Amino acid sequence: MMLRPGVFLQDRYEILEQIGSGGMSVVYKAKCHKLNRLVAIKVLKEEFSSDSTFVGKFKMEAQAAAGLSHPNIVSVYDVIDEGKLHYIVMELIEGITLKTYIGRKGRLEIKESIGIAIQVSQGIGAAHEQHIIHRDIKPQNMLISKDGKVKVADFGIARAVSAQTMSSSAMGSVHYISPEQARGALSDERSDIYSLGITMYEMVTGKLPFEGDNTVAIALAHLENVVVPPSVYNPEIPVALERIILQCVEKKPENRYRNVNEVTAGLMNILIQTDGGGKGARELEIPIGTGKKMNDHTREISPKELAQINGRIPRRVDIPDNGRRPAIETAATRKPAAREDYEYSGRRKGWMDEDLEDEEPEEDLGGVHPQIERILAVAGVVVAIIIVAVLVVVFSRLGGLFQAGTGLLGKETSAQTQAFAEDVPDTTSGESLDDTQVRMPRVLGLPVEEAEKQLKENYLKVQYDYENSDDVKEGDIIRQNPEPGEAVSRWSAVTVVVSNGTDKIDVSGMGIEGLEVATAKKYLENWKLLVDVVEEEHDTVEAGKVIRYEINNPDPAHPNLVPEGGLVRLFVSKGPHVELVPVPAITGKEEAEAIAMLGEAGLIPGNTSTQHDASVPKGYIISQSGGTDGMIEPGGAIDYVISLGPEVRKQRYVASIDTVYDLSNLIGPGANSASFTVMVRLHQVTNGQDEYKTLTEPRTITGDILLPISYTSIESMNGTDEGEVEVVDATSGAVLKAYPLTFFPMD
Repeated sequence: MMLRPGVFLQDRYEILEQIGSGGMSVVYKAKCHKLNRLVAIKVLKEEFSSDSTFVGKFKMEAQAAAGLSHPNIVSVYDVIDEGKLHYIVMELIEGITLKTYIGRKGRLEIKESIGIAIQVSQGIGAAHEQHIIHRDIKPQNMLISKDGKVKVADFGIARAVSAQTMSSSAMGSVHYISPEQARGALSDERSDIYSLGITMYEMVTGKLPFEGDNTVAIALAHLENVVVPPSVYNPEIPVALERIILQCVEKKPENRYRNVNEVTAGLMNILIQTDGGGKGARELEIPIGTGKKMNDHTREISPKELAQINGRIPRRVDIPDNGRRPAIETAATRKPAAREDYEYSGRRKGWMDEDLEDEEPEEDLGGVHPQIERILAVAGVVVAIIIVAVLVVVFSRLGGLFQAGTGLLGKETSAQTQAFAEDVPDTTSGESLDDTQVRMPRVLGLPVEEAEKQLKENYLKVQYDYENSDDVKEGDIIRQNPEPGEAVSRWSAVTVVVSNGTDKIDVSGMGIEGLEVATAKKYLENWKLLVDVVEEEHDTVEAGKVIRYEINNPDPAHPNLVPEGGLVRLFVSKGPHVELVPVPAITGKEEAEAIAMLGEAGLIPGNTSTQHDASVPKGYIISQSGGTDGMIEPGGAIDYVISLGPEVRKQRYVASIDTVYDLSNLIGPGANSASFTVMVRLHQVTNGQDEYKTLTEPRTITGDILLPISYTSIESMNGTDEGEVEVVDATSGAVLKAYPLTFFPMD
């Protein structure tokens, strides 16, 4: 299931946007609310979630990388299984891939290339120290952040060194794959060194050393063809750097560096000795952007392709002239020591101005002279043609395959073509094909990987368009051009439209039924849907929980899909049906009478409150609440408000006093040695009852102190005009002095 922005995983990770997609997984940008940081979440695609093999491979990435901690390796924070969701939480790198960076600049400057290569080799070296080989080193798996930091990503096929690794099937991207991986042979850390060498080659030249029309052709080139020295394409490359690259891409692992740390040391030495001309490792001016979707996805070479590779004879290298012509050389005869003969003077030894015909052909390891080899090759071709002709004639007579207009050579006679002819109507009205044409296979409904495989097997190049579809699963083919069965030229580009899946929200699998209404409402609103709540009675669903849902104006073909902003109506249970009783009208009744009326109806008083009301006598009910439409469940509570009658406004009376009290008059001589705790208060009488209000809190003073009795606004407590201010011994409570007051009315 495609995750939408706003979805929370583990009540912690909020999905913000999709930032990438590969063959097995989709990568999202998310925010970790627990640690308040941005992360990348790689989610295994839904079609692989139930496949234990794919889930195992997916988890392998986390297991391989989780133990690695290095500045040049993308960190893995967590790996989580959440129902059908399997995902890895990783460090988010804001930047671009090295592949995109090379594509934008054409080729990189020398110091810039060395700086990037050092960071990558340091990251690979850290993994090798933990006995983990990456097995898919390529620029697409190298991320450059905004500050120029380079990190190696995607340990999706990395494994700890073991017997399983040494005999595993060939993996990796074919443009960067090592020869031993291509032939399915032993694979160790030196395979990563080879792929690193190809990457460095691409950085300094802007080209890949080997290209081909299909996977097998490129893999064979890694096995057989000599690498064109990078100085042919970029004469500014220092001799020392070229030696490093050429030693990294040696065909035989034993001729490469023993470990990647030697590569790092060599690169650092060049960087130290090189003056000017380029940027260092941390001086990259990175044009930030997402770039196009990465190509050269990791894939396993099929047994058929592996047999094809292992069954091919060595081929001779074809190196572009470019002003310097190479000596004829085969993979078998090329010696590592030849690299030491290079001279950095605009020309390399072994690159001669004489005609190629003057060169003496070398013998290969099998001791067969090239002239004899050519004779045997021609004879083999003749024999092969005769055998194919005989087989075609025999099978065509047995199965009636010969038809008018169909010749022996250059026609589609493979079992795959015959099977395709049965499934796909011939849109060419019996038109025959020449040796430059094939028929367009049917790829409708196939996964994009399978469609690409079929098209490439039919010698066709593939171009992709993408569309949303409610009917076709994400990653499957919606349309193709040309139509199935049409005649097309070999190696021509054909177009397939790949489904991005639906852009609508599928509510059928959300499990809304049975949720608390608040939870269900919030969940749907997180998907940017509108929610309407309707209550209804239900005998079995608990009150407050969702019974069912309905989609407003659903598509009959897809009744569970809702567009963003669509309306979902939730039907929420009020509980089982209950016979209601009428609520008696107690408004205007005296409280005692109201309580009696509620009791007769089988109801009880609820919350009561009071307020002044000039229109309702004191003690009578002002208003009531409870029930719906005058009905309520038996035993229900009715709230009501009791009147306090009209509010009586009291007249405000105020008095003042300004004098002092001399305690020495009370004590006499020696007053300065005596101390008292005294307080000052207002005293009034209301309905024969004494009332007091403190004017000054108790405090201790000596007998020779004059106590100020000064108050400018003393308000009457009971609304009368009489009272007195008293000085009181706080210890005994005795009144030491009383001052009469006269209060005056205030507006």
